[in-house]
Amino acid sequence: MAAEKRARGEDIILLTVGDTDFASPKPVVAAMHNSLAAGRTHYSPSAGGRPIREAIARRHARKTGQVIDADQVIVTIGAQNALFTAALCLLEPGDQVMVPEPMYPTYPGIIAAAGGEIISIRSPAKNRFHPLIDQMEAAIGPRTRAVFLATPNNPTGVVYTTEELSAVGALCRKHDLWLVSDEVYSDLVYEGQHVSANFLAGIAERTITINSLSKSHAMAGWRLGWMIGPEELANHAGQLALCSTSGVPTFLQDAAVVALEQFPDGLPELQAAYRRRRDRLCNWMEAAPVLSCLRPEGGMFVMLDARATGLSAYDFARGLVLEEGVAILPADAFGDSASGHLRISLGVSDAEIDEAALRISRYAKRVNRDRVLS
Repeated sequence: MAAEKRARGEDIILLTVGDTDFASPKPVVAAMHNSLAAGRTHYSPSAGGRPIREAIARRHARKTGQVIDADQVIVTIGAQNALFTAALCLLEPGDQVMVPEPMYPTYPGIIAAAGGEIISIRSPAKNRFHPLIDQMEAAIGPRTRAVFLATPNNPTGVVYTTEELSAVGALCRKHDLWLVSDEVYSDLVYEGQHVSANFLAGIAERTITINSLSKSHAMAGWRLGWMIGPEELANHAGQLALCSTSGVPTFLQDAAVVALEQFPDGLPELQAAYRRRRDRLCNWMEAAPVLSCLRPEGGMFVMLDARATGLSAYDFARGLVLEEGVAILPADAFGDSASGHLRISLGVSDAEIDEAALRISRYAKRVNRDRVLS
């Protein structure tokens, strides 16, 4: 609806997609141009060339303290391709995968495509969207094969604590499970500290860590991600890459090395902007009637709680786009724990965040007035 209204020339603010208003770093763009000009347009090893795999291995060691070999790294077409590769490598038909929800909506599809079945683990709003670890252990059965999680989480922005990850790791060791840790927002943390699952003792040999340049470096359209795991699994993932993607373009890999070396912790100005926008938006929402939000600990989204309006998330979103021209995402598709909430992207300018917050507040006031009068 919002796209159609925008196409007609209407004033629409789109806050539904996890992209950014920031441009990719100029040195990275220049490196890509230079690589193309140098004729770097031929085949690359399917798992990625040695320079980028070594750059990723160095980054991983610096971030986690775990020294790894470049042969444990597989370069992928974004983190989404890495997640799909992990599912295909780990799962047989009928295997079960535990996933704390709210979860990114592609998880069910990739797990189902590999023949697996999702077991959802609730992370209720009353627990600030942190997972109920005791429910995870209770859900483990004879067909349970793996745990998939994301920290920081999309959509909630929850950053798993060391204690939570340690508890998950202990379950994986006890029940011989794999852990797939999606860490694409790891450079966007505002409260607490990001802890990689690979930091935990005794868990690396059963852990796949996934990351990308999409969020941290404003490079979503470059489709440059990676997965890190034990060397035997990486060998299988490399064979799968040979049969599926045949690798990532060499000139993109060359540019990615520049991104990793010149901006090892992502883009500081992007991180600062998201933190600022988070606070501005949440300040508005906390002052609005019948709305509230939990300030995300990381990531690039805010979860808006609209349950007190008496409207479903979809009806709230529909009315908002029709009456105020602001599009935000009903979060029900992320899992039952997100029911009644809506996801708001911080990937637009400060001015658009302020204008959207004004319009959302205005709409909430009308909804509340109509609710009282009825």
